[in-house]
Amino acid sequence: MGKRLILVTGPARCGKSEWAEKLAAHSGKSVIYVATAQVDPTDHEWQARIERHQQRRPTNWKTLNVPVELTATILSVPQDTCLLVDSLGTWLTNCLEQDDDTWNTTVFELVKSLSKTGCHIIIVAEEAGWGVVPAYPTGRRFRDRLGSLTRQIGAIANAVYLVTAGYALNLKCIGIPLQGRLEE
Repeated sequence: MGKRLILVTGPARCGKSEWAEKLAAHSGKSVIYVATAQVDPTDHEWQARIERHQQRRPTNWKTLNVPVELTATILSVPQDTCLLVDSLGTWLTNCLEQDDDTWNTTVFELVKSLSKTGCHIIIVAEEAGWGVVPAYPTGRRFRDRLGSLTRQIGAIANAVYLVTAGYALNLKCIGIPLQGRLEE
Protein backbone atom coordinates (compact mmCIF):
# COMPACT_ATOMS: atom_id res chain seq x y z
CA MET A 1 0.00 0.00 0.00
CA GLY A 2 2.79 2.46 0.83
CA LYS A 3 0.31 5.05 2.09
CA ARG A 4 -0.24 6.06 5.69
CA LEU A 5 -3.64 7.77 5.39
CA ILE A 6 -6.16 7.05 2.64
CA LEU A 7 -9.60 8.63 2.24
CA VAL A 8 -12.17 6.75 0.13
CA THR A 9 -15.24 8.80 -0.72
CA GLY A 10 -18.20 8.62 -3.05
CA PRO A 11 -21.98 8.32 -3.30
CA ALA A 12 -24.17 5.55 -1.92
CA ARG A 13 -23.82 1.99 -3.23
CA CYS A 14 -20.90 2.89 -5.50
CA GLY A 15 -18.28 0.47 -4.11
CA LYS A 16 -16.50 2.67 -1.52
CA SER A 17 -16.37 0.01 1.17
CA GLU A 18 -15.34 -2.71 -1.27
CA TRP A 19 -12.47 -0.55 -2.55
CA ALA A 20 -11.36 0.30 0.98
CA GLU A 21 -11.49 -3.40 1.93
CA LYS A 22 -9.35 -4.26 -1.10
CA LEU A 23 -6.78 -1.63 -0.11
CA ALA A 24 -6.72 -2.95 3.45
CA ALA A 25 -6.37 -6.56 2.30
CA HIS A 26 -3.37 -5.58 0.16
CA SER A 27 -1.71 -3.50 2.88
CA GLY A 28 0.39 -6.42 4.12
CA LYS A 29 -0.66 -5.59 7.68
CA SER A 30 -3.13 -7.08 10.11
CA VAL A 31 -6.43 -5.27 9.66
CA ILE A 32 -8.65 -3.79 12.33
CA TYR A 33 -12.06 -2.89 10.97
CA VAL A 34 -13.76 -0.03 12.81
CA ALA A 35 -17.52 -0.21 12.38
CA THR A 36 -19.12 3.11 13.29
CA ALA A 37 -22.74 2.01 12.89
CA GLN A 38 -24.98 1.64 15.89
CA VAL A 39 -26.83 -1.65 15.70
CA ASP A 40 -30.62 -1.41 15.94
CA PRO A 41 -32.14 -4.91 15.84
CA THR A 42 -35.59 -3.41 15.15
CA ASP A 43 -34.36 -1.85 11.87
CA HIS A 44 -34.20 -4.91 9.62
CA GLU A 45 -32.98 -3.07 6.51
CA TRP A 46 -30.12 -1.47 8.48
CA GLN A 47 -29.26 -4.82 10.05
CA ALA A 48 -29.15 -6.41 6.57
CA ARG A 49 -26.68 -3.72 5.40
CA ILE A 50 -24.45 -4.40 8.40
CA GLU A 51 -24.59 -8.15 7.77
CA ARG A 52 -23.60 -7.71 4.09
CA HIS A 53 -20.53 -5.77 5.20
CA GLN A 54 -19.70 -8.40 7.83
CA GLN A 55 -19.99 -11.28 5.34
CA ARG A 56 -17.57 -9.59 2.91
CA ARG A 57 -14.79 -9.16 5.49
CA PRO A 58 -12.10 -11.80 5.96
CA THR A 59 -12.50 -13.77 9.18
CA ASN A 60 -8.97 -12.90 10.35
CA TRP A 61 -9.82 -9.17 10.54
CA LYS A 62 -10.55 -7.87 14.00
CA THR A 63 -13.73 -5.78 14.24
CA LEU A 64 -14.24 -2.94 16.71
CA ASN A 65 -17.64 -1.30 17.14
CA VAL A 66 -16.87 2.40 17.66
CA PRO A 67 -19.93 4.60 17.25
CA VAL A 68 -18.37 7.69 18.92
CA GLU A 69 -14.85 7.30 20.39
CA LEU A 70 -13.01 7.29 17.05
CA THR A 71 -10.08 9.49 18.14
CA ALA A 72 -9.28 7.31 21.16
CA THR A 73 -9.48 4.20 18.98
CA ILE A 74 -7.08 5.63 16.40
CA LEU A 75 -4.56 6.51 19.08
CA SER A 76 -4.82 3.08 20.75
CA VAL A 77 -4.15 0.71 17.84
CA PRO A 78 -0.69 -0.80 17.26
CA GLN A 79 1.48 0.94 14.66
CA ASP A 80 1.95 -2.23 12.63
CA THR A 81 -1.76 -2.47 11.74
CA CYS A 82 -4.06 -1.17 9.05
CA LEU A 83 -7.12 0.52 10.52
CA LEU A 84 -10.17 0.60 8.24
CA VAL A 85 -12.86 3.04 9.40
CA ASP A 86 -16.27 2.54 7.80
CA SER A 87 -17.77 5.11 7.79
CA LEU A 88 -17.13 8.74 8.59
CA GLY A 89 -20.70 9.82 7.82
CA THR A 90 -22.16 7.24 10.17
CA TRP A 91 -19.75 8.33 12.90
CA LEU A 92 -20.70 11.96 12.29
CA THR A 93 -24.38 11.03 12.62
CA ASN A 94 -23.61 9.60 16.06
CA CYS A 95 -22.04 12.97 17.03
CA LEU A 96 -24.50 15.22 15.19
CA GLU A 97 -26.15 16.63 18.31
CA GLN A 98 -22.87 18.20 19.49
CA ASP A 99 -22.97 21.99 19.56
CA ASP A 100 -20.59 23.80 17.22
CA ASP A 101 -17.86 24.37 19.82
CA THR A 102 -17.88 20.73 20.92
CA TRP A 103 -17.95 19.56 17.31
CA ASN A 104 -15.00 21.79 16.37
CA THR A 105 -13.01 20.32 19.27
CA THR A 106 -14.01 16.79 18.23
CA VAL A 107 -12.83 17.43 14.66
CA PHE A 108 -9.58 19.05 15.81
CA GLU A 109 -8.79 16.05 18.02
CA LEU A 110 -9.70 13.57 15.24
CA VAL A 111 -7.52 15.27 12.62
CA LYS A 112 -4.67 15.57 15.14
CA SER A 113 -4.94 11.82 15.90
CA LEU A 114 -4.72 11.04 12.17
CA SER A 115 -1.48 13.01 11.97
CA LYS A 116 -0.02 11.50 15.16
CA THR A 117 -0.70 7.80 14.71
CA GLY A 118 1.86 5.48 13.15
CA CYS A 119 -0.64 2.93 11.84
CA HIS A 120 -2.01 2.86 8.31
CA ILE A 121 -5.56 4.25 8.18
CA ILE A 122 -8.19 3.92 5.47
CA ILE A 123 -11.31 6.02 6.04
CA VAL A 124 -14.55 5.55 4.10
CA ALA A 125 -16.70 8.69 3.78
CA GLU A 126 -19.93 9.45 2.02
CA GLU A 127 -20.39 12.33 -0.41
CA ALA A 128 -23.59 13.93 0.85
CA GLY A 129 -23.43 17.35 -0.75
CA TRP A 130 -24.01 16.53 -4.41
CA GLY A 131 -27.75 17.13 -4.31
CA VAL A 132 -30.04 19.89 -3.24
CA VAL A 133 -29.47 21.81 -0.02
CA PRO A 134 -31.54 20.01 2.64
CA ALA A 135 -34.66 21.90 3.68
CA TYR A 136 -34.17 21.14 7.37
CA PRO A 137 -31.41 22.35 9.74
CA THR A 138 -30.19 18.89 10.83
CA GLY A 139 -29.71 17.81 7.23
CA ARG A 140 -27.77 20.97 6.41
CA ARG A 141 -25.62 20.56 9.54
CA PHE A 142 -24.82 16.95 8.58
CA ARG A 143 -23.99 17.83 4.97
CA ASP A 144 -21.85 20.83 5.87
CA ARG A 145 -19.98 19.08 8.67
CA LEU A 146 -19.24 16.02 6.53
CA GLY A 147 -18.04 18.12 3.59
CA SER A 148 -15.76 20.18 5.80
CA LEU A 149 -14.41 17.11 7.61
CA THR A 150 -13.64 15.16 4.43
CA ARG A 151 -11.89 18.22 3.03
CA GLN A 152 -9.69 18.49 6.12
CA ILE A 153 -8.84 14.78 6.04
CA GLY A 154 -8.28 14.86 2.29
CA ALA A 155 -5.75 17.67 2.73
CA ILE A 156 -3.52 15.47 4.94
CA ALA A 157 -4.19 12.14 3.23
CA ASN A 158 -1.60 10.42 1.07
CA ALA A 159 -4.34 9.28 -1.32
CA VAL A 160 -7.95 10.37 -1.83
CA TYR A 161 -10.06 8.00 -3.88
CA LEU A 162 -13.37 8.99 -5.40
CA VAL A 163 -15.34 5.81 -6.04
CA THR A 164 -18.39 6.07 -8.27
CA ALA A 165 -20.22 3.61 -10.50
CA GLY A 166 -17.76 0.92 -9.39
CA TYR A 167 -14.62 2.80 -10.45
CA ALA A 168 -11.96 4.39 -8.23
CA LEU A 169 -10.03 7.53 -9.13
CA ASN A 170 -7.11 8.78 -7.05
CA LEU A 171 -7.83 12.50 -6.81
CA LYS A 172 -4.37 13.23 -5.40
CA CYS A 173 -2.94 12.08 -8.76
CA ILE A 174 -5.38 13.80 -11.12
CA GLY A 175 -6.84 16.63 -9.04
CA ILE A 176 -5.69 20.15 -8.32
CA PRO A 177 -5.74 20.97 -4.60
CA LEU A 178 -7.62 24.07 -3.48
CA GLN A 179 -5.62 26.41 -1.29
CA GLY A 180 -6.76 28.68 1.50
CA ARG A 181 -9.15 28.56 4.38
CA LEU A 182 -12.37 26.61 4.24
CA GLU A 183 -15.54 28.62 4.14
CA GLU A 184 -17.51 27.58 7.21
